[in-house]
Amino acid sequence: MDVFIKNAREASCACDALILPMTEAGPSAYGSLGPSVSKLLKKVFSREFSGKKNEVLLVPASDDLKPGRLLLVGLGNREEITSETVRQAGGRAASHLQGAGMKTAALSIRVLSGLKLSPADFIEGSLLGAYAYRRYKKENNHKELRAVTILSRPSRALAKEVGRAKTVAASVSFARDLVNTPANDMTPSHLSREAAKLRGRKMTVRVLERKDAERLGMGTFLSVARGSHEPPKVIILEYKGGKGAPVVLIGKSITFDSGGISLKPADGMEKMKYDMAGGAAVLGVMKAVSESRMPLHVIGILPATENLPGGSATKPGDVVRSINGTTVEVISTDAEGRMVIADAMGYARRYKPRAMVDIATLTGACSIALGNEAIAMMGNDRGLIGRFSDAAGRTGERVWEMPLFEEYKEYLKSDVADLKNAAGRNGSLVTSGWFLKEFAGDAPWVHLDIAGTAWTEKDKPYMPKGSTGIGVRLILSVLEELK
Repeated sequence: MDVFIKNAREASCACDALILPMTEAGPSAYGSLGPSVSKLLKKVFSREFSGKKNEVLLVPASDDLKPGRLLLVGLGNREEITSETVRQAGGRAASHLQGAGMKTAALSIRVLSGLKLSPADFIEGSLLGAYAYRRYKKENNHKELRAVTILSRPSRALAKEVGRAKTVAASVSFARDLVNTPANDMTPSHLSREAAKLRGRKMTVRVLERKDAERLGMGTFLSVARGSHEPPKVIILEYKGGKGAPVVLIGKSITFDSGGISLKPADGMEKMKYDMAGGAAVLGVMKAVSESRMPLHVIGILPATENLPGGSATKPGDVVRSINGTTVEVISTDAEGRMVIADAMGYARRYKPRAMVDIATLTGACSIALGNEAIAMMGNDRGLIGRFSDAAGRTGERVWEMPLFEEYKEYLKSDVADLKNAAGRNGSLVTSGWFLKEFAGDAPWVHLDIAGTAWTEKDKPYMPKGSTGIGVRLILSVLEELK
């Protein structure tokens, strides 16, 4: 979708639809558009449209306007409107216009300006809401909103905000594409090739093969890979946009998770292609960091493998050794995410990071605890946790901090090894976090469990059904504050 900024009046902008954001207070902001518009808006307000959050109504425009349609989109109670409200309105507007076959639209900023909110948030929501995954569709009859024009006096500040929105949305869409791709076309090798496409002047990409992981002693990672014929990969991206210690991002990249010997139920297993959503989010962040030339040193690590049963697969009761020498008793082969991340965290500590963040579809318990509405967050550094909480407020990608009480360490005690990889149902969300804490060492660290938020079964305002690309905007917002 193209985005333009044009200093033009609403009535004279030729387009398929003119978007008029509106609060529950009514249409008074648009009185100067002319008597015919005022009459129409007063007629439909309260009867067909009330300005409630994410409500939309598409009506024909009067003959004295160049736009062919008017799209009314609700923002809700004026006192409760935030940037997230505007973002959701943008997504709702874009998806509705696409469904109606509209190709071009213009956005009136009267109400947004009055609320001191940026139209760039509306555009970000529109770009995210217009996303569609069509790779395997034989008939390409998808209706596409091709252009939105912001009706505003051009300025350097607004152009910068819109440019950022486009970069962020493109990176989220990139992550969504990776996750939506079926596992036969998104193996660890495929993922490494997608990562290689991000190489640039300040971005290097290298891949550790199985023999490299064996040499490094990455036994917990390799234990997950044993049942698959697909070669495992540890994908490392390094962006040198600044000096000093790096921020290291680790994304769980299980390209298909059957559960291994601890086999998952068949119902819903087809969605287990989404188990690399953490890795996809890290790639999306690295793409945005590079394209925006962020003045930071950032490293992304993707431990990528399939988790399958087979004659050589790891068995419950096996003991494996991690890169830092810790031995782990495998209680469940379906608790594989923490195993691959543990070795990635151990590898990351060689960089002496200023911050370490892992993002993973880690536990079913996350969905049980928080549903599909928030990311479970844990960590060992109050400052870093606070940054993520603040970023959640800015981006609408909500986090909820879970405790890491010292007592949880007892839950992971093994009779035969230093740790066991699963502690049973009680506290399973937080004990998975404690397991990872054992590998963070003294590095400032935050863990983001996106198991409940990385995939949606229904369309949301700017998240179409399927992969959500969650975590890209959240982590980017934190990085922008760190730079």
